[in-house]
Amino acid sequence: MKLSNSAVALFLLSVGGAHAFSAHRSPPSFGMHTTRATAGPAPASGALRMVASTELVNGEVKPRKKTKKERLALASKGLQVHVVGLSIHHAEVEVREKLAVPEYEWNQASKDICASGDVEEAAVLSTCNRFEIYYAASNPREAMAAITEYLVERSGLPVSVLRKNLFMLSGDDAVWHVMRVSGGLDSLVVGEGQILSQVRQCHLHSIEEDGHGGKVLSRMLNNAVAAGKRVRSETAISKGSVSISSAAVELSE
Repeated sequence: MKLSNSAVALFLLSVGGAHAFSAHRSPPSFGMHTTRATAGPAPASGALRMVASTELVNGEVKPRKKTKKERLALASKGLQVHVVGLSIHHAEVEVREKLAVPEYEWNQASKDICASGDVEEAAVLSTCNRFEIYYAASNPREAMAAITEYLVERSGLPVSVLRKNLFMLSGDDAVWHVMRVSGGLDSLVVGEGQILSQVRQCHLHSIEEDGHGGKVLSRMLNNAVAAGKRVRSETAISKGSVSISSAAVELSE
């Protein structure tokens, strides 16, 4: 007999280890209206921040390497995990299409997100039904401002439109979300298996030489993949229809 979503959710919680990634818990918040207060500094101060975080190397502007003192200061603060994105549950298809990133560009997108220096680690997951950025930062306000700027530039959409379609989660809620995604609980067809492979690819890309996953995100994504495998092997969530096409066939019969 197929287990209920709530039963599978409890199982995921038991194997996910969400509390290992953040000592800060934030309530779930869907919609960019929750981040209006963190829209970032005025253009003038934003420009100064960009200058301070970059340097000129062989005629090319590159992110400035942090000094030992800055790295120690960040380590003492600790990195908080966040996720911002859109899915078939919240976003219009036109918006998803404008933000979609092919897999071979996931690492480049992560590099662009980290370019300002406000985001320490980043990993992109982009599929037909979702676009999500997992990131870690010591200053959530500045990090969200940098990511918002990236999303506006990539999509060509105004912030007002993005706010209506995006969701953002922080701390344990962000970790719990990726566990649900990997386990198939957040899919259009609950238990579908393709998303587990896609989360696995997200993890593998993040730890490549040109990836920007870092220790925090790589651990989170690796645990999400492990949880996704366990939930499919130790529960009946993957039994029956695990794709839209197979579900349609069963309904027609």
